[in-house]
Amino acid sequence: MSVPSIEELQVGDIVVRDRLRPISEAGVESLIASIRDIGAIKDEIHVRRARRAGTVELRLLAGGHRLEAARRLGWETIRAKVWRDIPDTLARLIEIDDNLAGAEMHALDQAVFLATRKQLYEEMHPETRAGVAGALSKNCATDMMSVASFAAATADKFGISDRHVRRMTAAGAKLTSSDVIKLRQAPRPVSLADLLTIAKIASASDRIGVVEALSRGAAGSAGEALKRLHAEPAPKKDPAEQQMLALGAAWSRASAAGRKRWIADVFAQLAPMVAAEARGRHEAAAAELMQLIDEGGAE
Repeated sequence: MSVPSIEELQVGDIVVRDRLRPISEAGVESLIASIRDIGAIKDEIHVRRARRAGTVELRLLAGGHRLEAARRLGWETIRAKVWRDIPDTLARLIEIDDNLAGAEMHALDQAVFLATRKQLYEEMHPETRAGVAGALSKNCATDMMSVASFAAATADKFGISDRHVRRMTAAGAKLTSSDVIKLRQAPRPVSLADLLTIAKIASASDRIGVVEALSRGAAGSAGEALKRLHAEPAPKKDPAEQQMLALGAAWSRASAAGRKRWIADVFAQLAPMVAAEARGRHEAAAAELMQLIDEGGAE
């Protein structure tokens, strides 16, 4: 496998496409401030010479924020590690490892990167899918893993716990591209707990509802969004019932003098209503009496 050469490339010649995550405005601004303080970019970007549509292009592998910072600062050239004749799997792995090793990432991006890394790792080392130890090459240009378990290897490589790798990888593997796009739009970064909750949702409609709620900021967590989806709707209140309760409460609080004055004030409206109610009750009582008589006669 070829070793990358260090070259000074024209910033305008570098092509950016098919990235695992977009650059963040805050990340670029922070990097620009750092460059202005120290006068240089700490690490080279990674670029791959790749053939596309019959021509060779300089395609960015790693260092999207560094490249964008250089563009905004008006740099004409930037130092880069230039890779030649490498497979697509290794090209993607370079992007992933550069980000995992050097970038501050939210849980969502870390889950996406780790899940993709696991997929690539198993493509390059199929024996690990069954958890079988295998002899892995020590000559890989990206200092690839030399242990059988992906989780253990990744944990060791990046100085994080095996459990954290497993949880992040499991959460990232359950996310669709649509989920990732929407969750990146959330007003606050989604947490690992949110991602694990989403990963456990079996219903497609529930999953879509939870992701949509987080993306709009309509819920503080995935758990809260899921509970709202399954909450029974409050029974619809009868307006007449509510008005009757309000009138009853007002009547119970009123004094005898207050009640008399109220009756006198609304008597013209109240009297026909009371008379109609009395008449209805009288007729109902008479009908009930006649029914009892008829039933008695039938015996």
